[in-house]
Amino acid sequence: MVVLAASIVSKSGKVLVSRQFVDMSRVRIEGLLAAFPKLVGTGKQHTYVETENVRYVYQPIEAFYLLLVTNKQSNILEDLETLRLLSKLVPEYSLSLDEEGICRTGFELIFAFDEVISLGHKENVTVAQVKQYCEMESHEEKLHKLVMQSKINETKDVMKRKASEIDKSKIEKNRGDKGGFMSLQSMGSGRIESSFNDMSISSTGSGFGSGSSFGLTTDIDSFSTKSKGRAPSSATAPPKGLGMQLGKSQRTNQFLESLKAEGEVILEDVQPKVGQSRSAAAPLTDPVTLTVEEKLNVQLKRDGGVSNFDVQGTLSLQILNQEDGHIQVQIETGGNPGILFKTHPNMNKELFSTENILGLKDPNRPFPTGQAGDAAGVGLLKWRMQSTDESIVPLTINCWPSVSGTETFVSIEYEASAMFDLRNVVVSVPLPALREAPSVRQVDGEWRYDSRNSILEWTILLIDNSNRSGSMEFVVPAADSSVFFPISVRFSAANTFSDLKVVNVLPLKGGAPPKFAQRTQLITENYQVV
Repeated sequence: MVVLAASIVSKSGKVLVSRQFVDMSRVRIEGLLAAFPKLVGTGKQHTYVETENVRYVYQPIEAFYLLLVTNKQSNILEDLETLRLLSKLVPEYSLSLDEEGICRTGFELIFAFDEVISLGHKENVTVAQVKQYCEMESHEEKLHKLVMQSKINETKDVMKRKASEIDKSKIEKNRGDKGGFMSLQSMGSGRIESSFNDMSISSTGSGFGSGSSFGLTTDIDSFSTKSKGRAPSSATAPPKGLGMQLGKSQRTNQFLESLKAEGEVILEDVQPKVGQSRSAAAPLTDPVTLTVEEKLNVQLKRDGGVSNFDVQGTLSLQILNQEDGHIQVQIETGGNPGILFKTHPNMNKELFSTENILGLKDPNRPFPTGQAGDAAGVGLLKWRMQSTDESIVPLTINCWPSVSGTETFVSIEYEASAMFDLRNVVVSVPLPALREAPSVRQVDGEWRYDSRNSILEWTILLIDNSNRSGSMEFVVPAADSSVFFPISVRFSAANTFSDLKVVNVLPLKGGAPPKFAQRTQLITENYQVV
């Protein structure tokens, strides 16, 4: 038995999918498939047609033919068994048996055909085994994706270097045009790095002092004190122009577009996403910006109770002008006894414990400065709170699956604490593998079904006093209740557990205090119901 090709053709003769298992030219296979509709007679009960050279074994599926092209020496009983197995696989991978559905899942069907037929001979496999083999991970595919992603990342690095060079040249030109006034480059990266090394204050990474999420907040509480008689510095923002646009490489764009055209999925790395979010946030125009950020790590039990509740907060500082580096920051905490504050090693701990003022041990040394585009700030203070008290949890989720016959009815409800107004709430519920989206009977908010990951996302833009509780109901085929867990939750808020506020910024060298702004946000890092 030798199967030359397995194909799906329309009754008019249009070829939708075809997989060849022996070496043959494209002209020959197209000729064989084009001749098939003319050989099929109407009203006959045969499932095969023979010519001088080949045999067509076929089976109608809706408005199409599933067709095997074999040589005349093959065992027709084996051919019919292969055809029956392929006919069971086609509905498994193509949910809609129409031309659009078959073309959309063409590669999946070809991969399945390859698992059934090898070099023209049938493999001893079942439908379940074929599905398992197709879903298994491929080391070669992973390696190929890693190579492609490394090329993309390398191209992006080249783009960033070119953009940085163009920015520096524009800054040099502006400095020359203005007759030698101090530009941003005079207090550029070299001086900033040396200041950071001298003070041993980290501004990047995951340790204390990290400001990795700086500038991502959408809720800004500004506490500003305007200085009188001070002219705005030219270093408060980078010069506006088309410098960054000129830095974009046309060759790089063509490379990425060619990858997309070949079907490659272009994944953005973390840094461009942060940059995009930062550009979407309000620009940093104030000379001094202080960011209060708290991250939530919560694990709730599906039957009630708290397995883990951990809040980690940081206060970071960003200064645009070098002349504003000699300052101290006076803060006010909310008096929460469960929160433990810890200052940076370079901070004056006694000054903080007695007067709630954050300042360097050496008052003659200024804080490091940075450009307005820098995402990281200088870490001043961090704190942590842990608890098992369910009453302080900002959002609780209850999920109630119940099986009735061949269906599972799932009711999900949320209850939000009155302490916070939550924004952009997304509740992600895992579902069993489905052929189509679940039937949502009722929902407070909006919902979206991610068919690739089999996840139902429930979105509420804002939870405030008008909707402290809500629910959603949907129906899926019968499944075990454990399938719907763990449930993941994402949200943000404009106030924090510490209720930390910046009261004032105190200049150490006299003069009017610099204008400052405070940004406050509470975000979820890992929030689950297990």
